[in-house]
Amino acid sequence: MQLQDVICLGVAGNFAHHLEQAGELKDFENVVTAEPDAPKGIFPFYLPDSKSFLGLYSIGTDTLNLPDYEANAQVEPEIAVLFDIVYNDKNEVIDLVAQKFTTFNDCTIRKEGAKKISEKKSWGLNSKGIGDKWIVIDKFEEGGVMDNYHLCSFVEREGVLHPYGVDAPLLGYSYFYTKLKTWLIDKMNRQEDFGPLENIAEHLRDCDYPKQALISIGATAYAEFGEKNYLKSADDIYVIAYDKNREDSSFESSNTKIILHQKVN
Repeated sequence: MQLQDVICLGVAGNFAHHLEQAGELKDFENVVTAEPDAPKGIFPFYLPDSKSFLGLYSIGTDTLNLPDYEANAQVEPEIAVLFDIVYNDKNEVIDLVAQKFTTFNDCTIRKEGAKKISEKKSWGLNSKGIGDKWIVIDKFEEGGVMDNYHLCSFVEREGVLHPYGVDAPLLGYSYFYTKLKTWLIDKMNRQEDFGPLENIAEHLRDCDYPKQALISIGATAYAEFGEKNYLKSADDIYVIAYDKNREDSSFESSNTKIILHQKVN
C-alpha cells in the first residue's frame, strides 16, 4: 500500500522499558507526562510534500537500507494503525477513526546530538519497513479484533535466528484503544515544539491537513540480542503480528498473521 499522501507519525515510549534499553530516556528528562506510564510524545517520520528531509517517502516492504555512514541502527518492532482524521471548522483534530493495522519497523539510528526524534528516524529510501498485509479493525476498543494479537520480532544473522524484541500482547501497550486515541488527538492539536518533540499541528497545516495518518504506536522492549546488537548488512528482519488464539509466532503464513520481512543492505 502506498502512503505518499498520508502523514506518518510515531509514538515515543508506549511500552515499558523500551526507552531505557534504547538509551533514549535522557532525551525526555524534561518532558512532563500526565501519568508515569504515559508515552512521551509523538514525532513525524514522513510529511507529504515537505521540503525537509521528512518529505522523502522512506517506507519500504522488503529491503532496509542502512545509512551510508557509520550508524547504530536497531529494529523498532511496532504496530502501525491507519486512521482517518476528522477536523472541525478550525482545522483542529476532533477524531481519529481506526481503519486497519499492520506490522511496522520504525528502524532508528542511535545518533548522538540529535535535537529531534525525527532526526533519528529517516535517512533515505527504505529506512522504514511496513507489512504488505493489513487487518481491518472492526472497533478500536476492547472486544475488537486486536485484543488477541501479539507482536514479536527476530533477526536472522549468519543462519541463526535471534529474538530481537520480546513477544508482547498488544494489550500490553501503556496507552491503547480509546485512551491512546484521546491522547493522540490532544498531542496532534497541542504538542509544543519542546526538547526532542515537535509541533504536530504545524505539520498538519503545512501538509494541507491530510485526510489520513499512519501512526506507529510504539516499540516493544528488546530481547537480549536486540538490546546488545545493532543491524548489519545481510541480516534478515522479521516483525510478526499474530492472533494468539489461532496460531503461534512461526513464519508460516495464514489469514490472521502479518509478517514483515526485510533484507538489510
